[in-house]
Amino acid sequence: MALIEVERLSKQFRVLNRREGLGGAFRDLFSRDYRTVDAVHDVSFAIEPGEVVGYIGPNGAGKSTTIKMMTGMLRPTGGSVLVDGEVPFSNRIRQARIMGVVFGQRTQLWWDLPVIESFRVLKDIYHVSDADFDAHIARFDDLVGLGALHGQQARTLSLGQRMLCDIAAAFLHDPKVVFLDEPTIGLDVSVKAKIRSLVAELNAVRDTTIILTTHDLGDIEALCERTIIIDRGSVLFDGPTQQVTTMFGAFRTVRFQIDEFTPQDAAGLREELAARFGAGAELEVQCAEPGWADVTLDQQRTPLSGVLAFVMERRQVNDVRIVEIEMEHVVQRVYEGALAAGRPT
Repeated sequence: MALIEVERLSKQFRVLNRREGLGGAFRDLFSRDYRTVDAVHDVSFAIEPGEVVGYIGPNGAGKSTTIKMMTGMLRPTGGSVLVDGEVPFSNRIRQARIMGVVFGQRTQLWWDLPVIESFRVLKDIYHVSDADFDAHIARFDDLVGLGALHGQQARTLSLGQRMLCDIAAAFLHDPKVVFLDEPTIGLDVSVKAKIRSLVAELNAVRDTTIILTTHDLGDIEALCERTIIIDRGSVLFDGPTQQVTTMFGAFRTVRFQIDEFTPQDAAGLREELAARFGAGAELEVQCAEPGWADVTLDQQRTPLSGVLAFVMERRQVNDVRIVEIEMEHVVQRVYEGALAAGRPT
């Protein structure tokens, strides 16, 4: 039996159509001019015990709204969601005992308490035995060295240290399912590696079901065997992560810092690259911010080294950065049918 069953789940919000200016703000106090927004629409999937599932999509896709319905924080407008056979929003206390949640940068640690004292408070809230608590704390220390942080107040921790402690806190009471919403946002490479190691080990040892939302495809590739892609409130893809990484793992965005580079310059650079590497290369060039040229390419079709050499020969380049493909680009490719066709477009 699936641990999580989501069937035709929907969530709508009523949003006030606001007017501009001070007068408009005053009239809005008495306005009944609302519109309905579909945050989640007809979403269905089932997740088995022990699975680690990536739940991804661009900003505003409906990921966090779905998570909040699965954790019981929001009541669905339509459809149903069951976690361990029960409706989350109708059984909040019991559901809290079988769930762990990390919502981005919102900590569950007590701000002025030492980390170990926050853990002890959670131990009492969830009725964790002394033996289990000591074993869990020892494992966290073995995996990522959390023992060195026990005496520090939560407010003195760096973002990476706090995220490690928050993830440990979410696993402290041996929940059946843990929801991780953007756990590595804003973190450097070394801390991301520690978080991935911690999550993977806890899943392997405890067979904990994990739902991971992230904009970092590296997190998905490292942790998840299955990926669900959502956009505009609807599921676009549900299948093996390997299929996603096979389609998009070769894509990279190379950022060139070029003085006075503008969106108008992007069109000219795109034409030069097309002339050099051929129309089939399908290179994309954007000016996401002034002074930076973003070139997205498929390394299976176009050599990264060739693009680097060509641009640096034709432009005065001050800096170069190579970044992972943006989530919006993945969704765009899904819309274009790359996954359905089994090959990059």
